[in-house]
Amino acid sequence: MTVAGVDLLSSQNLLFSSIAIAIALVFAWRFFFTRKKNKQPGGLTHYPILGCLPSLIKNRHRFHEWMADVLAASPSNTCLCRRPGGIRGYITSNPKILEYMLRANFENYEKGERSRSILHDFMGNGIFNANGEVWKMQRKVASYEFNTKSLRNFVVETVQSEILHRLMPLLSNACSEGVSINLQDVLQRFAFDNICSVAFGFDPGYLDTSMPEIPFARAFDDATELSFRRFLYSVPFLWRIKRMLNLGSERRLGEAIRVVDGFVTSIIHSRRTQITESQGEGSNLLRNDLLSRFMATVIDWNQMDTDSDKLIVSKGTASMTDKSDVFLRHMIVNFMLAGRDTTSTSLTWFFWVLSSHPTVEAAIHREIMEVKAKRGNRAEASEISDENKGITFTYEELKEMQYLHAALCESLRLYPSVPLDSKVALQDDVLPDGSVVKKGWIVDYSIYAMGRMESIWGGDCKEFKPERWFRNGEFVGENPYKFAAFNAGPRICLGKEMAFIQMKSIVASIIHNFSLNVDSDFVPSYILDFIMRMKGGMPVTVRAR
Repeated sequence: MTVAGVDLLSSQNLLFSSIAIAIALVFAWRFFFTRKKNKQPGGLTHYPILGCLPSLIKNRHRFHEWMADVLAASPSNTCLCRRPGGIRGYITSNPKILEYMLRANFENYEKGERSRSILHDFMGNGIFNANGEVWKMQRKVASYEFNTKSLRNFVVETVQSEILHRLMPLLSNACSEGVSINLQDVLQRFAFDNICSVAFGFDPGYLDTSMPEIPFARAFDDATELSFRRFLYSVPFLWRIKRMLNLGSERRLGEAIRVVDGFVTSIIHSRRTQITESQGEGSNLLRNDLLSRFMATVIDWNQMDTDSDKLIVSKGTASMTDKSDVFLRHMIVNFMLAGRDTTSTSLTWFFWVLSSHPTVEAAIHREIMEVKAKRGNRAEASEISDENKGITFTYEELKEMQYLHAALCESLRLYPSVPLDSKVALQDDVLPDGSVVKKGWIVDYSIYAMGRMESIWGGDCKEFKPERWFRNGEFVGENPYKFAAFNAGPRICLGKEMAFIQMKSIVASIIHNFSLNVDSDFVPSYILDFIMRMKGGMPVTVRAR
């Protein structure tokens, strides 16, 4: 290289360096000049360009606890949050703000486009990833089905069968052999079998003493985990580039989604064939699973757009069957995602909390025995088979277990399976505490932090006390905007009752027959994910009562 070339390169380097230093000085001046003005009491610390990302990275190992601390220090339990790239929003644990967003001004706060695009490959335009008219249609159809007594009875029977024929034998084997089991894995397998049976009438047999590996279950796990990873990219469009080039995690995500979609589609086609053949023979094939129920519902699928939130007349060439299959697949995957890990995660945390509260466990056991003692006087006692007596409980018996219900609610208050959710403002707005929200801003709400706010639950907010749910000896539910473990407003969880049926059934059967012992040195941590699963699961040993 010539001397002139070196001089030119040096001049260029000096020029670029000067520009970089000038830009850095501008950002630094803006940061230090505006920091005092913008930092709310107890708020997040923001840095130039990076926003609150450095603080998030520093506290990623205890993200939810950190966020609860930050929000507790704020007068309104609400903080301004600047994300990398200058994206602004708020994070809150204020019940008044939650009610405002989820009910009073519901139409202005929707699933954000970024979140929906991240999840679309896996969840499509299903009920939990949809807005507008498409969401309303699916919600209407699902609401009707979830409120039928026949579906509730089907769920009870499915759960009882799984407990009787799989869960109890597995725990009995672990007890007799004196081996430790991963309770979270057991509960996830139980929930997967259960949701597959309820969703489309298929029993994968995932909970078995042999602990089998099932490709569909593994693919579903991978699709869930890899979809969430997209949220963690500091450069939001990077996952799109990787998907376009079919690289790394995006390649594995695509493979997992193809397995899930292929399996669910084959079930849909098989069920459609069964229905057609039964009609040709002059009979109607009536099944209780969600897929059959949705297929029997009269919907004009040609009015659906699989890629938007509108009901429009399709101008494409897709047939009604093609379009209905897409929506059925989306709906089933969405309900599976919502119904699988939420209950198993909730129960894992419940049994961990219970392990350090023996008086609560004794009270639950006492209540179970009292309910069982009344069994001979019940009209439904004849419904219980001889092999089932002392193992599972009827719906009416479960309803009587109010202390167990309170203990589950108390555990969900402290350890919600979905710890964080968010909405995006469609128009400029002002929140009840006076916080100004601009169009496109994200408002996160920490369900985890809400359960630990002294301003909401009192000075004993971090204590596990099922008694707080009783008034004059009777269980009293809390305002859903204060206890948001099942969401609230028009989007409140449709499967709340079914979740309690499953959780109470499992807990009652286990505590009636066994005692689960958690190692006293075990300290749980969680995975930063949609669902607050325990990292590595929870090892327990089983002892017969």
